[in-house]
Amino acid sequence: MTSQTYRPPSADQIRRAPKALLHDHLDGGLRPGTIIDLAREVGYESLPEQESDKLGLWFREAADSGSLERYLETFAHTCAVMQTRDALFRVAAECAEDLARDGVVYAEVRYAPEQHLERGLTLEEVVEAVNDGFREGERRAQADGHRIRVGALLTAMRHAARALEIAELANRYRDSGVVGFDIAGAEAGFPPTRHLDAFEYLKRENNHFTIHAGEAFGLPSIWQALQWCGADRLGHGVRIIDDIEVAEDGSVALGRLAAYVRDKRVPLELCPSSNLQTGAAASIAEHPIGLLRKLHFRATVNTDNRLMSGTSMSREFELLVDAFDYTLDDMQWFTVNAMKSAFIPFDERLAMINEVIKPGYAELKSEWLFKQTAVTS
Repeated sequence: MTSQTYRPPSADQIRRAPKALLHDHLDGGLRPGTIIDLAREVGYESLPEQESDKLGLWFREAADSGSLERYLETFAHTCAVMQTRDALFRVAAECAEDLARDGVVYAEVRYAPEQHLERGLTLEEVVEAVNDGFREGERRAQADGHRIRVGALLTAMRHAARALEIAELANRYRDSGVVGFDIAGAEAGFPPTRHLDAFEYLKRENNHFTIHAGEAFGLPSIWQALQWCGADRLGHGVRIIDDIEVAEDGSVALGRLAAYVRDKRVPLELCPSSNLQTGAAASIAEHPIGLLRKLHFRATVNTDNRLMSGTSMSREFELLVDAFDYTLDDMQWFTVNAMKSAFIPFDERLAMINEVIKPGYAELKSEWLFKQTAVTS
């Protein structure tokens, strides 16, 4: 009898499989019920719905609307209720719990401290509240039978002028739960080169950073992020597909930038469902991740904004399994890619791969043996 490794995994197996997540926004992953609770606590009266199910649906429909104005409005609501220490602590703790329950064993969750100062918190107080929340969430997850490790990425908004300040903040807390730096926001008109001082500072400090690039603006954004700024990873990077040509006979030609990205093993933080919402692909089946996987780019699978996309890591993998007939081997490949690209020390990444991820997939791959034994018995 041959191994069942090459059969698509079930939804239950996908959920139980150990997963690593590199691109997830804290303010894009709140529970709808939590938003309602926090809004009531702080007197925020602008929520579009007051029932949890209806509010969750509103967020998904607003993100799917094709209207940038409505999409940005979703974050206005979540950030509005994340302005106190207690709120940030709760949201971070629940984030860790939700990810762990979904089988995520390692996550880097990003947020912009500068967006949480409206009620008097300092940047330091924001970071400490979120870090404490992540630790609490890890403890709750372990008590519930799940294991997860969460690192924070501090994000600067590319249309603002606080990137160096946030980079310095990330460096100060690099041994206290913060694993790196990021910039986010509209790419068009706000190139990453506007924040060269922040990136030069981080490089001098031997610190890690990723840059949102190649989601909406395309190849120039990717080129600047890598060759001018020195990014370790590309947040999204999906538009690298624009530098790849597929001929009618199926042969593939890589442009210079695409070849560089593949040769240098630059990690791509791909977010399939989110990329559909922003127009990077018309469907999951047409998403560039299929070709990038075949060409062995350092592709990873991510959620981006779980609330707005109505998604989870398990759902993202379910969609990819349905579209590309991916197996547990493919899931493991994506997961190991992510863990190799994480911003924690090498020995810790290696231990996570060899002691958690590979054994977890090996157990899932072997389950068919025991099912067969049960049938024959």
